[in-house]
Amino acid sequence: MHSKKLKIGIVADCKLLDPHYFHSIGDKYLRAITEGMGATPILIPALGADLLDEYLAMVDGVLLTGAYSNVEPHHYGAEKNQSPVHDPQRDATTLPLISKAIDANVPIFGICRGFQEINVVYGGTLHEKVQNLPNMLDHREDSSAEVEEQYAPAHEIALTEGGLLASLVGGPVASVNSVHQQGVKVLGSGLKVEALAPDGLVEAFQSEQADRFVLAVQWHPEWKVTENPFYLSLFQAFKQACLDRRAQTQ
Repeated sequence: MHSKKLKIGIVADCKLLDPHYFHSIGDKYLRAITEGMGATPILIPALGADLLDEYLAMVDGVLLTGAYSNVEPHHYGAEKNQSPVHDPQRDATTLPLISKAIDANVPIFGICRGFQEINVVYGGTLHEKVQNLPNMLDHREDSSAEVEEQYAPAHEIALTEGGLLASLVGGPVASVNSVHQQGVKVLGSGLKVEALAPDGLVEAFQSEQADRFVLAVQWHPEWKVTENPFYLSLFQAFKQACLDRRAQTQ
């Protein structure tokens, strides 16, 4: 028997807080699930693939969060770099989890790092530092600013006509925050663009399969989600997909 509340799996980061490793999830993501969706978060530890089938059997959907770490380059055929922070245990958990969730038709919503993880699973590649590329915006936040300013709207995005996001907004543009330096280089096969930044960087995509809910965004809609109608609509669309999937499996 399912409880009335949806259960949303959310993968932890694995962080070293000397001298021990901890599995951690940002408060804002948990609140987006509890307050933005009225759902119950289920922590999925970054322990690799062994327990993923058990966790997928527990949940109605999977939220892949942002993080300070980046996907290790070898997962998308690039050379190892020295500067970004990596979290190999999260990679070893999220990448197989995404594939398993797609196969099981469990709805997936990816944010920032989660957006990049999904693209990699679909065979796409990533830019390590978008700000170093010619004619591209600097998509990073001002780390010296107050957090409210860091997560304030930074630029508009152009929404794909006829796409999910355009239908949620009811128009061709929306404003979003910008807190990242990685970005999509080549979009994975089986994904379609939902939104572009002013410099042409992919800001959102979803699965081309109409019977699969796989949505990902490069910005951070979890930030004060109940105060931003557009951000809230993304979590509500994810919620509806989870409800639909539950109804099909009962």
